[in-house]
Amino acid sequence: MTRHIVLGNQSLLINIDKWFQVRDIYFPHVGMENHVRGHAHRIGVYTDRRLSWINEEDWEKKPAYKKNTLVSENQAVNRELGIELLLEESVCCKDNIFLRKITVKNLQDRPREVRLFFNQDFHLYGDGIGDTAVYQMDHNVIVHYKRARYFLIGILKSNRKDEIASDIDDYAIGYAENEGLKGTYVDAEDGVLSKNPVAHGSIDSTVGVSLQLQDNGTEIIYYYLTAGKNFKDVYELNDLVMEKEPESLLKHTEDYQREWVNHQAIDLSGLEPRIVDLYKRSLLTIKTQADIHGAIIAANDSDNIQFNHDTYSYMWPRDGALVSIAMINAGFPELTKPFFRFCKNVIWWAGCLLHKYNPDGTLGSSWHPWVEYGEPSLPIQEDETALVIHALLKYYEATGDIEFVKEVYEPLVKDAVFFMNEYKYPNDVPVESYDLWEERRGIFTFTASAVYRGLLSGEKLGRLVGDEKLPHLCRLRYSKLKKAILRELYDSEKGVFLRGISYTNHNIKNKNIDRTTDSSVYGIFEFNLLPADEPRVVRTMKNLEEKLWVPGKGGLGRYENDLYYRQEGRFNSNPWIICTLWLAKWYIAKAKEIKDLEKALELINWVADSSLETGIMPEQIDSLTGESLSVAPLTWSHAEFVDTVIRYQKKKAQLIVIEKVEHL
Repeated sequence: MTRHIVLGNQSLLINIDKWFQVRDIYFPHVGMENHVRGHAHRIGVYTDRRLSWINEEDWEKKPAYKKNTLVSENQAVNRELGIELLLEESVCCKDNIFLRKITVKNLQDRPREVRLFFNQDFHLYGDGIGDTAVYQMDHNVIVHYKRARYFLIGILKSNRKDEIASDIDDYAIGYAENEGLKGTYVDAEDGVLSKNPVAHGSIDSTVGVSLQLQDNGTEIIYYYLTAGKNFKDVYELNDLVMEKEPESLLKHTEDYQREWVNHQAIDLSGLEPRIVDLYKRSLLTIKTQADIHGAIIAANDSDNIQFNHDTYSYMWPRDGALVSIAMINAGFPELTKPFFRFCKNVIWWAGCLLHKYNPDGTLGSSWHPWVEYGEPSLPIQEDETALVIHALLKYYEATGDIEFVKEVYEPLVKDAVFFMNEYKYPNDVPVESYDLWEERRGIFTFTASAVYRGLLSGEKLGRLVGDEKLPHLCRLRYSKLKKAILRELYDSEKGVFLRGISYTNHNIKNKNIDRTTDSSVYGIFEFNLLPADEPRVVRTMKNLEEKLWVPGKGGLGRYENDLYYRQEGRFNSNPWIICTLWLAKWYIAKAKEIKDLEKALELINWVADSSLETGIMPEQIDSLTGESLSVAPLTWSHAEFVDTVIRYQKKKAQLIVIEKVEHL
């Protein structure tokens, strides 16, 4: 359940698997309307009367990106067939064009004809019902369409093209996944396609191109896909490919991405090259998961549908806020402005952000009920509201952009603060909401700490815009909240902070204690409630490391006896990248000497070791095999890596200065 290559421009997102097959195409929103929905777009090679699809086992495959770009450099070799392929793929930085430059090399000492076949298995709008595909002779292209979604496919044998027609040599459009029909890719087995020009319903298409290769010679072709909302859109982009030439488009995208990712203010000196590369890969990956209209999507790996008939393709305000903080700290605050506007537009009338949202701003699916114990209940995670306010202050501190703060202040900041002030018990702890893992309802150390941080930020933002009432309200609330957290959520018997508590029937005299060791209690220092070296925090974090560290493969689990994606019969829960990096952040925060950073660097390297060979990071790691589990890429994993590396570098620089001064 992973995507090794992700390519996107914040409007068109394309995911490619380890077999070099396109598996997801999102358009026009990142994370919404997956027009492939995990169905493989195959690539086949026909030569010497034999057809081989490159997802088959006799192909040696090496997925990779070009350094500091979102351009792939995927290599595939079939030694028995005597063919080598290099696939350089990208999505243009502004135009909704997917380009594939394919270098075909003949590994044999004789001339040969080689035919390449490309199969498109669209399921437009994610369902594949009522789709149409047509062959357009005037442009020599195939167009798949339904309602307001159009995808055009063409091939060029040369980078220079004076005509508007592509160089497709063969094609077939037909029926798939219905009445036993597999699809037109089967038609390619004899090297010749049917040239059927149209089909509708549950359909697919295949296009072919023939090449004459000299002995040990190479040829280059360009496969391209344009995306739009009507014929005019996709044909204008088709003309653009002809006019600008594919090689120029590829180079422009590559240069733009390399310039963007290297334009950041963080000093990365002293780090191993692979950590620097992974840091930059994370920045580029995060950008692909951020929709141009503001939604920062958790993950867009559609294979997760098989697990629970839903996806991670939603905007969780908490994930979005923490990703925004990482990008702000990395020197890319402009990327986050649409996110705050998005939150301003969707905040609920009561002053809180709800569970999760679709990329277009509509409310996402949820398993949180609106009733509890026969009474109305808000299905929220209150930390999601608080952390957006926290992130907005980070944006201001990095930019000084007071006009933007004023733009979103009402209702985003003002209503959120009033909500956080009112959503409390008489003893000042927050009313129950769902934990950040979305599994249980209660009053959690993480949530309460996040609310504390949100109120601190709300006070400062209120002062910035000249709001006289709100800062006073924040100050009263967070001062009482801090005392309540230290009183109610600290286990004095064990000397550590609790995962959480709850009150039966909302009666604060009937307190239920949840002593499960949970990595999320790192929030007690992360959100500035207590310093990282405070004894209670030290005991809490040491307890996490002792109980949640996974033997063998290493890494920190979420919490004790976590069953999510845990293999049957396993004793240990799976380690998560974000949780492991939280532990690294604690080591960084409490470091007093350079040597104190060694453990943090070990954890950063563990994350690097646990990433895919392309630098894509999953959600979690199999506790026994070390393989990626759940979705990949998980945007939050990449954001935590970016933020942890930044903290490591800044703390290292501070300690170097201190040690130099002390040495004088």
